[in-house]
Amino acid sequence: MEILDKIDILILRELQKDAKLTTKELAAKVNLSPSPVFERQKRLEREGYIKKYVAVVDPIKTGNGIMVLCNVRLKHHSKEFSRQFTSVIADIDEVVECFNTSGDYDYQLKIYARNMQAYQEFVLGTLGDMDCIGSLHSIFVIGEVKNTLSVPLKA
Repeated sequence: MEILDKIDILILRELQKDAKLTTKELAAKVNLSPSPVFERQKRLEREGYIKKYVAVVDPIKTGNGIMVLCNVRLKHHSKEFSRQFTSVIADIDEVVECFNTSGDYDYQLKIYARNMQAYQEFVLGTLGDMDCIGSLHSIFVIGEVKNTLSVPLKA
């Protein structure tokens, strides 16, 4: 894996702003011709700097009006419980992010639900059926101050 130079960083910054840029548009933004920009972008993909290209969907417009940060404490700190939890969570659509954390809780989930009733059903049903969970602490997001997928890049 090569070290990123200033041009690579510029390309990544621009793609983080708008992944739909054509090679020609991207080349104009970084002051290079399209061919080397295309090659650099392909290298950045190949080397794993660019994991994937996504569309950022508005959760409210798609009927997911509630965002919840759910802190999870497992019953026991064991490989078995951790594997059981992560394998189930990975397949649950409502859970859009899952982090293994330090501190009072073992995991933090970011969950979208249609409404409070849907979240309650999710907690009592889906999460409640998981024997490895000891306790949950739900934090309901009442407003969004900043939400970005961009990674800070220093030139």
